[in-house]
Amino acid sequence: MNKTKITISALVAAERAKVWDYYTKPEHITKWNFAVDSWHCPSASNDMRVGGTYSARMEAKDGSFGFDFEAVYDEIIPGEKFSYTMSDSRKLEAAFIAQGPQTEVVIIFEAESENPVEMQQQGWQQILDNFKSYTEKH
Repeated sequence: MNKTKITISALVAAERAKVWDYYTKPEHITKWNFAVDSWHCPSASNDMRVGGTYSARMEAKDGSFGFDFEAVYDEIIPGEKFSYTMSDSRKLEAAFIAQGPQTEVVIIFEAESENPVEMQQQGWQQILDNFKSYTEKH
């Protein structure tokens, strides 16, 4: 069965090295990895090597709900792209494409079956937009 793939992207007004660092370093991940202000990412870890684990805790600020997002890296080309497999076996590919003084971030991931595709695309895009905003401000 072919899985539905969702693509999101953002053009970030920053050099590729900075964008890569802000996207992959836990001290930055916790500052942007949520879709709405009523949520936060209190902790993250990232063992950025093939076979290494990415983990982020996502929680509602009021404590009403939370979950751990985990994935294992399949491929990494530092500063350019990576791919990983999420704990539910879905795949994700991320590319960081230099566009002069800006960087285009393109994420392609397999949809899960519990929520509508449009909702997943919107949620992930909101997180990426939050990343863009955070990176451009710092």
